[in-house]
Amino acid sequence: MAKQKTKRGWAKRVKKRKSGTITRWKAGKRHFLQSKSKKRKRRLRQPTTVSKADKKRVKRLI
Repeated sequence: MAKQKTKRGWAKRVKKRKSGTITRWKAGKRHFLQSKSKKRKRRLRQPTTVSKADKKRVKRLI
């Protein structure tokens, strides 16, 4: 049986850390920024971890 290929789109969007956690960037920072507060936009700049529910699925893709 052949190995599963990496989904390149997902591999570019997430990073796997040494500890095993998978980090991703937050959505909502592309447009309609006037209506969002400075605090909210600042928090959108920070990466976050992939949720436990999605971790297994994302690991299979990358």
